[in-house]
Amino acid sequence: MESQAEATGSPNLLQKPANLLAALGTIWIFGMMFLIVADVIGRNFLNLPITGVSEFAARSVASIVFLQIAAAICAGRMTRSDFLLRILKNRSPRLARLLEIFNVIVGSTLFIALAVIAWPEFTESISSMEYFGVQGVYTVSTWPFRAIIIIGSIFAAIAYLLCLPNLIKQKFGPST
Repeated sequence: MESQAEATGSPNLLQKPANLLAALGTIWIFGMMFLIVADVIGRNFLNLPITGVSEFAARSVASIVFLQIAAAICAGRMTRSDFLLRILKNRSPRLARLLEIFNVIVGSTLFIALAVIAWPEFTESISSMEYFGVQGVYTVSTWPFRAIIIIGSIFAAIAYLLCLPNLIKQKFGPST
């Protein structure tokens, strides 16, 4: 049974930038872990909580996911249920390949739609100087978080689209 990476191919063109974004997400995770532990220690042992940790952590989760999603697609590790696909590969490899192509097209379309939908909110957050937190105590602009969602969506859509040529060539091109 071939892996998802073998089935969809590895979009090498995007692999390094996607891995860089994923590395930034990983560094962000470690920073959040440090901040949360420091807040817990400060809150419980020193009676000195760090203001805004929960709000920042809540915003960070989506950002981290979008930083890492393109690398998951490039590596063929995007979460999916392959129960039906395994059955189809045994009975009709052509139909299984068509289903994989459909999956790539739908995935790229959804991420493009997400980027398009998020764009107005991003521009509005810049023009209105939107922030989260408590004014005068702790505030963070929302636009960087929105920008990460757009960038991550664009990279994810491109990663999916870069899988298409290999999928098509494997099934419909000359055999190698």
